[in-house]
Parts: sequence; structure tokens; C-alpha cells
Amino acid sequence: MRKSLILFAVLSMPLSGCMQDPTSRGLAGAAAGALVADALDENIIAGAALGGLAGAATCGIELGLPPCRPSY
Repeated sequence: MRKSLILFAVLSMPLSGCMQDPTSRGLAGAAAGALVADALDENIIAGAALGGLAGAATCGIELGLPPCRPSY
């Protein structure tokens, strides 16, 4: 589990600056969901799918992240 948390921290740092469109938030959510599911010994694919949906859905919600801009 500790290895998964360290891996999550390392992989999420490059994503922290590009969370301004639904695609990047969805990818970050999928990565986080997969890592959390792996740490909890759950289905990784289901965790990635739920995390990706949750990440993409946060574009209309004020969470302290930069506002989403449409990707062109």
C-alpha cells in the first residue's frame, strides 16, 4: 500500500498544472481511482472508470481547481 501511495504522489505531480479541461481531470481521476482501488484490493478497472467519471464531472463544480476551459 505504501508503494501505491508513493507512486500516486509521483504520478499526480505533473497533472497538477493541467487540470483545466474535462479530459485532463478525467485522466487524473482515473489514475487516482485506480490507485485507490489497488490500495484497497478492489477492482482496478472499476476504480479507474469511477474515478475518471468523477474527475470529468468536477468541471462545473468549484473545488479550488482552475476553471475548465473547452479544449480546441
